[in-house]
Amino acid sequence: MATSDSAGDDSLYPIAVLIDELKNEDVQLRLNSIKKLSTIALALNVERTRSELIPFLTETIYDEDEVLLALAEQLGQFTNLVGGPEYAYCLLPPLESLATIEETEISQVVRDKAVESLRAVAQQHSPADLEQYFVPLVQRLSSGDWFTSRTSGCGLFSVCYPRVSAAMKADLRSHFKALCQDDTPMVRRAAASKLGELAQVVELEYVKSDLIPMFVNLAQDEQDSVRLLAVDACVSIATLLPQDDVEQLVMPTLRQCTGDTSWRVRYMVADKFTELQKAVGPEITRTDLVPAFQSLLKDSEAEVRAAAANKVKDFCQNLDKAHQESIIMNNILPCIKELVADPNQHVKSALASVIMGLSPILGRHNTIEHLLPLFLTQLRDECPEVRLNIISNLDCVNEVIGIQQLSQSLLPAIVELAEDSKWRVRSAIIEYMPLLAGQLGREFFDEKLNALCMTWLMDHVFAIREAATLNLRKLVDQFGAEWAESTIIPKVLAMARDQNYLYRMTCLFSINVLAEACGSDITTRLLLPTVLSMAQDKVANVRFNVAKTLQKIAPQLDQAVIQPQVKPVLDKLNQDSDVDVKYSASEAISGISALG
Repeated sequence: MATSDSAGDDSLYPIAVLIDELKNEDVQLRLNSIKKLSTIALALNVERTRSELIPFLTETIYDEDEVLLALAEQLGQFTNLVGGPEYAYCLLPPLESLATIEETEISQVVRDKAVESLRAVAQQHSPADLEQYFVPLVQRLSSGDWFTSRTSGCGLFSVCYPRVSAAMKADLRSHFKALCQDDTPMVRRAAASKLGELAQVVELEYVKSDLIPMFVNLAQDEQDSVRLLAVDACVSIATLLPQDDVEQLVMPTLRQCTGDTSWRVRYMVADKFTELQKAVGPEITRTDLVPAFQSLLKDSEAEVRAAAANKVKDFCQNLDKAHQESIIMNNILPCIKELVADPNQHVKSALASVIMGLSPILGRHNTIEHLLPLFLTQLRDECPEVRLNIISNLDCVNEVIGIQQLSQSLLPAIVELAEDSKWRVRSAIIEYMPLLAGQLGREFFDEKLNALCMTWLMDHVFAIREAATLNLRKLVDQFGAEWAESTIIPKVLAMARDQNYLYRMTCLFSINVLAEACGSDITTRLLLPTVLSMAQDKVANVRFNVAKTLQKIAPQLDQAVIQPQVKPVLDKLNQDSDVDVKYSASEAISGISALG
């Protein structure tokens, strides 16, 4: 008897430990025990997990949001631990209570995680179990006293709707309608955000008869935070309907949203504009969306104009080919001309990031006549970001008209950006330099931009000097080692004699990247002698970097010079008075020996 008691005690041990840990005052211990739930469930077996562990978790009230969040996450992956899909319904009670927790600082995150887990568990239910267990849960949440319960309910309709009976579907639609008309704005917001998702699984006849009236009401809600979410639903609903129905059932509401009194709603329309364009098709785009887009580009709020400006290229690209050019030239281009001189820099910057993309659409003649003057205006803009955005998208124009048309105006803009007082602006233009070099050609680059690239190597900000050395590598890849030997290397090596030790270090960093790009001959013949001469430098930091550079360039060196030239210098550095120099030298010696 005693033996069987002790066996019983052993089998109870895991849950006893869990109960102790979950009641512990230390939050971390409680959190750790929740994260070990799957191990405890395995120790208990599926029957006891269902009959003891799940009820215990349902009844225990935790006060810490992190613990609740971990629990909500764990339960979503628990189906196999309670005996597989046929027992998935056992997980609903604890998840239901997590989906209804009251409002605290991060309780929304907990409820969202519980809803996510409920959605995962719903997929495991059979249609019969959905009707018996899951749909009643959705109904309870949707008609709960607390708004937190009702907001959680909104996210569960679409996962059960497709697999239940017609009568239950009708009931779910009426529950969702009640949520769309709820007194609490938070609930209407949640319903608006899930309406599009529900529309994807509801039969078309009920989309028209039930869901579109809900959409129209939400789009006219007194709260702009609800109205703006209805715009998202509009995209989903429009994709489901034939053209005639879109025109009749959706467009009146969409026109209203485009002219909404709240800029946040108009911003949402602008942000979703190309998705709406694809959803409604070319005919309605021509009759309705083109004028709507014009009004968004001329909106009184800068945020709305910027969001619309961002969509200019995509909107123009998606226009049907037969009318594309005439719509752009007659309707869109006049608005763009105004935006180029917009008082708000974010609007100009958004436009500058996409305007070059119109070149391939409009072709050479229109680009030269209409777009080129706009590009040139933007290249002279006082805002660095506008100039950068134009320069970073040059390749689109280059393909259509060639760079020569732009090069004379490009130069002043590039020089100004290269010398901008903000180092991040200088850094951004360095990134585009290899792209520019490839487009402007070697001759133009040598004449106009080479000197700039060398100045960056002596910038007072380390990040710029570092970016400039990487830039050298990319330029050598572009123009070849021969060009590097005649143009870049003499200037880099001259830095080895600079008074400022930081520039002597930059010389070494440049050699590190050039060696790989230029190959063995140039590295051995031109770069190595300079590195070896710098081993005598008075500054320990430079000597330390000489050792590192020798190790780095060793694979590119002619092996015949390693023993007679490199080894003696490293041996000497290995005896240096500075501990870092010695360490670096010994690392280099062993690294080079490994190569040999």
